[in-house]
Amino acid sequence: MSRREIREQIFKLLFRIEFNQKEEMAQQEAFFFADEENETSEKESVIISEKVNKIVEKLDDIDQLLNEKAKGWETERMGKVDLTILRLAVYEILYDEDIPTGVAINEAVELAKANLKLGIGIHLTLVGGVKSVLPKEQVSSLLDAKGCFLPDYVAFAKRFYTGGVKISEL
Repeated sequence: MSRREIREQIFKLLFRIEFNQKEEMAQQEAFFFADEENETSEKESVIISEKVNKIVEKLDDIDQLLNEKAKGWETERMGKVDLTILRLAVYEILYDEDIPTGVAINEAVELAKANLKLGIGIHLTLVGGVKSVLPKEQVSSLLDAKGCFLPDYVAFAKRFYTGGVKISEL
């Protein structure tokens, strides 16, 4: 299983927090891995489980940060798919030293594109909100000379919201 596929599994398991209490996540995890659609090796299951548990431990801090920085939005109002992608991205950016900031953002955009049918607000949230969530020094490598995100991170979002995305790209 590739890193991207593992991240997708982390996203799917983390998404369950929206419908279950933190205390129920161990049971949800068992249900998740019992589903043949989520078949993983023992090693991959451990990686997925450990990362989800680490994110859940930091969930209050991540949500507080999102609530402080996301202008006009609170986590309760965000789409659940968008919120799960943001939580995963913010965790990777702020707490996971093995994942560079640019990779975390790019993977969040890829997750958003893959889950476009479920949640579509994430593109603008990422483009407009990531700069306010991240410390300035972490963002600088993602910005051009004018302080705007480099085109790779915004091209899809701009095209989607201006009607320039073709069905074949979804």
